[in-house]
This record gives sequence, C-alpha cells and structure tokens, in this order.
Amino acid sequence: MHPSRPLSAPTAAPVATVSTALVGALRQLGVTHAFGVMGGAIAPFFHAVAHGDLTTLHLRHEAGAAFAAIEASLASRRPVLVFTTAGPGLTNALTGMLAARWDGAHVIFVSASTVAANRGRVATQETSPATIGAHGLYLPGGALHYATTIEHPAQLAPAIAQLASGLTRPGGFVAHLSLPIDIQHAPCPTPLVAADRSALVPSCAPATIAAHAALLAAARPVVWLGYGARHAAGPIRRLVERLDARVMCSPRGKGVFPEDHPRFLGVTGLGGHTRVDDLLTADRPAYTLVLGTRMGESTSFWASELTPAEAFIHVDADPAALGVAYPHVPTHAVVAEIGAYVEALLAVLGEPPAASAAPSAPRRGPLHSPRATGGVRPQYLFEELQRVIVDGSDAWLMAESGNSFCWSTHHLRYREPGRYRVSTGFGSMGHATTGVVGAALARGDKAVAVVGDGAMMMMNELHSAVQYRADALWVILNDACYLMCAQGMKVMGWEPFSCDLPRVDFVAMARAIGADGERVATELELGPALERALVARGPWVLDVTVDPREAPPSGRRNKSLMQQGFTSGKA
Repeated sequence: MHPSRPLSAPTAAPVATVSTALVGALRQLGVTHAFGVMGGAIAPFFHAVAHGDLTTLHLRHEAGAAFAAIEASLASRRPVLVFTTAGPGLTNALTGMLAARWDGAHVIFVSASTVAANRGRVATQETSPATIGAHGLYLPGGALHYATTIEHPAQLAPAIAQLASGLTRPGGFVAHLSLPIDIQHAPCPTPLVAADRSALVPSCAPATIAAHAALLAAARPVVWLGYGARHAAGPIRRLVERLDARVMCSPRGKGVFPEDHPRFLGVTGLGGHTRVDDLLTADRPAYTLVLGTRMGESTSFWASELTPAEAFIHVDADPAALGVAYPHVPTHAVVAEIGAYVEALLAVLGEPPAASAAPSAPRRGPLHSPRATGGVRPQYLFEELQRVIVDGSDAWLMAESGNSFCWSTHHLRYREPGRYRVSTGFGSMGHATTGVVGAALARGDKAVAVVGDGAMMMMNELHSAVQYRADALWVILNDACYLMCAQGMKVMGWEPFSCDLPRVDFVAMARAIGADGERVATELELGPALERALVARGPWVLDVTVDPREAPPSGRRNKSLMQQGFTSGKA
C-alpha cells in the first residue's frame, strides 16, 4: 500500500475583476469583436479582452480602430468594443465616436483614465473630466448616448444595465466607459447578468396606423428611404407595390429598394440624380412617407422640389430625427421601429395580389468603350465596378469621403440592402480606408473600399489587414491631388491652390508591408485587374491612375456652399 497522502486544498475560483466582469458582460450583450490600441494605462483591461472570448484586433491608430469597429458593427449587426489608453489614445478616437453616432453603429468605447489620487498632479497623460473636458467625453451628449466613469466596482452593474438598454436602439448606440487604472483590476465578485430589454423598442398606436393608411391610399405617395430602413426591405417593397408608390432614397439608403425597379426614381442628395427633382416638380405628391432618413443636407440639400404638397409622414425610432430638416413643412411624426410600422400598415391595407408586382427593368448596358491610352475615366471605372464587384459578387463596398462617394452613389446600382456604405453625414477622410478592414474581418469575406489617394495617405490600416489576413480590397483613385477640393475651387471661380500631391506608388507601398496589388494605367487593363483583385485572398490594393479632367456629380454640394455664404473667387 502506498502511504497516505495529505489531501490538497481545493483551488479557489479566481475572483473576477472589474475588467474581466465587464468583458464577460459585453460578451453577454452580443459583442464578439474588439478593436483598439494598447497602452500602459489600459493594460489590465486589455489583458482581460485579449484573454477572453472576444476576437481581439490590435490596430495601429485609435481612429482607425474606431472606423473599423463602426463597419464591423454595421456589417455584423452586432455591438463592437473599442479600447483605448489614456490621453491621446482617447482623444484619437473622438472622430470615430462622432462618426459612429452619425452612422448609426452600436459601439462601446472603453478607455483608461488617471487614478483619483494622482489627478491634478501633472500625471503622465493625465486623463479626467478636468483635463479632457467633461461635456465632450464623460457625459451623454454630442457623440455619446451614454457615458460614465467607473470609480467603484459597485458602479459597474448599473452601467451594464444602461448599455443593455441602449443597445436595443435600432438607430445605433454609442457609449463610453472610463476606467481608472486602479479600478480596472479591482475585485468585482458580483456576477453581471444583462436584463432582457427587447420590449423597449418603440411601436405605433393602431389609430395612427389606420389614419396613415387612409392618407397614403387616397393618392399615390412617394416613399423616401434611408439607411435606417435597411432591415425592413421586404415589407417596404410590398408596401410600395400595394400603394403603387414612387420611391427615392438617400445615398446611404441605396439598395433598400431595388434600383432597377420601375418605380424607383433615383437617389437624392450628394452624388444623386437631378432627375428626381424634375420628376417631383412635374408630379408633386400629396404625402411623402419618410422611412429611416433624417433628410439632412447630404440627403436633400433641403431642396423644396423634394417636399410634398400636404405633409411628410416621417417614421424613425429616434424622436430627435423628426421635423428637423424641413421645419416649415407639416410633418406627421411617428416614433416607431420601421419594420413593425410598415407591417402594421400592410395589415390595414392588405397585401398586394401576387400579379401586381412590377417586373424589374432590364440591366443597363455599358455606356463607355475602353480607351487604350490615357488615364481611366471615373465613369468607366464605376461601370467595371458594377460589373465585377456589384453584379459579380456579394462583396461589401464602401466609398470614401470626396469624389469617391459622389461617383459611387451616382453610378453604382444595388438590388438589395446591406452591401453599400458611405458616411456622407460626418464624412471623415480615412473612414473607408480603415473601416474596410473591420468590415472584412466581421464578415469573414471580401470588403472593398473605393478611396482617393489623399485619404489613403491620411490614414489606412493596411498593415493591420496584413497581420489579420483581412480580405480587404482598396480601389484607389490615384490622381495626385485632393481633386474634389481642386474641382470645387474652379467651380467657385478660384484658381486651385494647395491641392497637388506627390504621386504615390501604392502597390510598392503595399508590398513593402506584406500586402499585394496591381497598378492600372489604362482602361483596357482595368477589367482583368479587377477580376484578379476580387479573387485574391488577403489585403490587396488596386492603384488606378484616373483621368482628373472628368467633372464629378457634386454640383449640389458646391451650390449649397454658395448658398451658405462661400464667396466666389470671380472678380
């Protein structure tokens, strides 16, 4: 017999810390991806993130991490975490916070802050409401729906309850939790269980639905669609066919209703189609049903041609969106989830008979023949993008701020939602150049960014894409210029200044950091190069020398600037 051995004491379960408890709660709330940049002040929380159940992406710049998180959230329809260190780590993310709010993403920012004992003592990267600004980052308002500083572990549970409530908002939710260094690893033994908040989604009274159904059925309406309606595409199409309505959409709403449908008029706003104004001027509707758009400047330029004769019926889950863009036009404001509202209308009106659905219009053929010499005309580039990327794949496509999203919105045509992204409202350069990495990683599939050379040099996460093998494709409009600025100056009567850029070899740059790509100098080279780029795995750049002489469809933007007081340079 073996001599008896003393029984070892059972191993105690590790006590949760604020960091591990918060990461566990975020996972319960649906977070699967975390983007950020590590620093000493956020190290305890970053350790919990990196050793937890979240897919952790350690990027090169906090703004890039924020833009990547926005697109990951929108692509996956899940909340996403962004982590930053103190001081410049937090302030670098501020532009991304604002963009997340404007674009309707669900993003939770967690940053480090200085411990209470060291505040006011010139601590390294001192970060607190006193040094950074309470109203900008530590209190709700502006970019943030919710913000707080966790000074004691007991504050974490109510903060998680606020996050759970906010994440039910269909129009997006942006929050910021500030964690002092000492609080990050403080014991927090109480388990956090997120409550079910699904019943908080707003709905509409039956009497209101009945009244609106009668108004819309009495005369052929116009339906104005925005990005907020993208999850209700099916019932919206049935409603359009039931009412024999005409449809227009915002730049971000492309694809919510098929753009090749006979009832589709076109896109409003920046890069949109002036034919929409002409058609509505000739045949003005009594009522316009507005679903999921705020009708702001980049969607409408506040044009009177887009207004109805009687009233808007404006539906949005956010009451702050209602009656703002056109305050002088009567508006029936409805706070409701758009899909539920449309389904309720259909229940009153009755579904359309199967035979009433109009067939799709035939696809438009190519309008331009390829040239053998000279730079690539943007119009031809977007015809090829339509053929190879839009029609030939299911890739997610983003257009960068500037001429890229004017050309994209005007020329690309989508039949389904959820594949086209522009950030026309906040319009940050660098959003698409970095956001494409988040979209590719969240989708686990190809994502494409159409960007200018100026934006690509301002910020990109190409190196991060190499590290995580993201199937991201950058199609770069290389004209060695801030071309939208230069062209706008000419329209205003100014001689362009400070717009020229040294030409960059983006393929060489990509290969230097482990990516790959191809340069396109002529239109004859473009189609085959796009096809190769689509099937390439990992990060890839397509460096396209574009013809800078072609005028983009941005005239309304220039006109709006003039109306707002931009002084012409003409004598």
